[in-house]
Amino acid sequence: MAQLLSCANNIVDDVKVFRAALQRCPPDHSRRSTCLYNLATSLHNRFRQRGVLSDLDEAIELHRAALLLCPPGHSDRSVSLNNLAVSLQGRFKQRGVLSDLDEAIELHRAALLLRPPGHSDRSRSLNDLAIGLLARFEQRGVLSDLDEAFRLYLQLSRLSHAASRGDLSAAKSWVASVEKLKHGSTLVAYQTALNFLDQHVALLSSSPRHFDVVREATSSLATDAFSCGVRYGALTTAVQLVEQGRAVFWTQLARFRTPLDELSLSGNTGAALAEEFKRLSSQLRDAFDQSTEDQSQPIGQLTKQWDDVVSRIRALPNFSWFLLPPLFSDLQKAAEDGPVIIVNASRYSCDALIILRAQDPVHVPLNIAPTEISELSSEFQSLVEQFGYSDHQHELVGILRKLWDDIVNPVVQALRESAVPRGSRIWWCPTAEFTPLPLHAAGPYEKKKDNLSHVYISSYTPTLTTLIRARQQVSQDASLQQFVAIGQAHPDRGKELRCVASELAVVAQHVKPVASFTSLADSNATVEGALKALSRNQWLHLACHGMPNQQQTFESSFAMHDGLLTIKDIVRSDWQNPQFAFLSACHTTVGDKKSPDESIHLAAAMQFSGFRSVIGSMWSVDDEVARQMASAFYLHLIDGSGRLDCTRAAVALHKAVKTLRRNKVPLEQQIVFVHIGV
Repeated sequence: MAQLLSCANNIVDDVKVFRAALQRCPPDHSRRSTCLYNLATSLHNRFRQRGVLSDLDEAIELHRAALLLCPPGHSDRSVSLNNLAVSLQGRFKQRGVLSDLDEAIELHRAALLLRPPGHSDRSRSLNDLAIGLLARFEQRGVLSDLDEAFRLYLQLSRLSHAASRGDLSAAKSWVASVEKLKHGSTLVAYQTALNFLDQHVALLSSSPRHFDVVREATSSLATDAFSCGVRYGALTTAVQLVEQGRAVFWTQLARFRTPLDELSLSGNTGAALAEEFKRLSSQLRDAFDQSTEDQSQPIGQLTKQWDDVVSRIRALPNFSWFLLPPLFSDLQKAAEDGPVIIVNASRYSCDALIILRAQDPVHVPLNIAPTEISELSSEFQSLVEQFGYSDHQHELVGILRKLWDDIVNPVVQALRESAVPRGSRIWWCPTAEFTPLPLHAAGPYEKKKDNLSHVYISSYTPTLTTLIRARQQVSQDASLQQFVAIGQAHPDRGKELRCVASELAVVAQHVKPVASFTSLADSNATVEGALKALSRNQWLHLACHGMPNQQQTFESSFAMHDGLLTIKDIVRSDWQNPQFAFLSACHTTVGDKKSPDESIHLAAAMQFSGFRSVIGSMWSVDDEVARQMASAFYLHLIDGSGRLDCTRAAVALHKAVKTLRRNKVPLEQQIVFVHIGV
């Protein structure tokens, strides 16, 4: 409340200050138009705060006066036209006087004429004019207004330069309009918005500080695009769109870092183009951040140069795909070793799509409303917080049965119809509200009826591209079998863990005969010691406290002897052909509740850093259960070949869970661990 009052007081002060400044600028003063604009803007802000229409009326008259000082040919004329139009549209919303809307539309038309293709504010003008026309269509029902509005929006799809946040906002406005009016350009609108998102994110540095920008930009765009593709029967397009718009931050690291590295190593021309691309991206990012004034000329020049560099890179051998979203034919490679099931929650529908190796996707409509899945997800996350304090098996079974009936069993039936044999491996790729749910553990939980784990072996993947990358990252040196087990029973933060020493001993017992084994424990398990060990080993077992941070997800961490090993540390590390990580810690797949599709959690950090196969936990793990799981897992992982093979991890986990079941371990502890990757 105090903050709101402070904000209101600041707005009142602004009005007083700018009114006094205007009084000191006579009609012939060079800064009079700026003073008019400042006072008009502060009055408009005060109107939004208080709702007093006289403030809005005065703001409009001030904008009219400013426009008179910007005659045709003046550099600020398009901005002044737009300011007056926006204020008039605001008054139309309050009073419903159509003459205000008519005038606003004509002003937006005039502004658009001054913002030709290539102008940095053209997208904004296209959007503002389209919004005005659609508002008038709702009032009068004149189809020409509707047609013109969507012709304007379609011009966004032909934008040739690197997209700014304003371009992305215009495209998202188009998406909202087509969904509301069920217009035929719906898929094109989503494709345009996601292409702009790609380009916008490409200009951001690979820094956690830009995650909030990405989160704001993505919102539900990808999941709604997927739903749109399914609703229109364009299933392969739906896959492409959801892949393009999910895990954007991690995908940026994967898609832009690796190609630029490859480009830098492709020869002198490639190295020069890579540096030029980085330089222009940085300059464009700075220019977009500073676009408080009309900077159309420098931004226009930079975007043309950026486009030219991208074109020259794509002209090089083997780089024609640079910065382009993947095609379905490429994404389908994710299903080479078994089907991948995208389970999507959107405000418009809930659907599953099965990606198979050699045929079109199979659509499985889910008989659950978006509101239901949201409520189920919230109910489950509340239940998770109570695990370990009392017996909640009855409630947990109820949720697992609900998952089975409404989501998993329809998918299983479709897999059977697609001739996917019993016992096969399958990969779940959940989105949005499905992300925190234990799909792998769903079942009827009744005698003589199979749960999912009796039928198929489940793994997860945050995106299809991630799984494809993991399959491609085969060990460059098959002789490398270097394994480090890191345990911290007495961390800098958190309570003592009783079974870490015995857990590391169990791991050593199974691994020492087949690999070069190193162990770091207690005082040796420091942040620096762990990072050094990770840079020299391809295999990792980590037994410690996992500490998710749902407010600042890049600060999620593992508790070491002297502090916290964070996601930021992991991402910045120099890995040497990593293969497998077993994260024997709590909450290692828990990320940001506000942005589940970004998968910013400890297990994802390991995977996106290059680990092909990762085992993590969905909630709190009992210390003794973690020891039992490690013992059973490594027993099944190391077969008669006497070699470590990370592609066996999912099957080994599947068998280890059966062991826990026979040992009467509580259900929530049987199903806490999940496999991610190959």
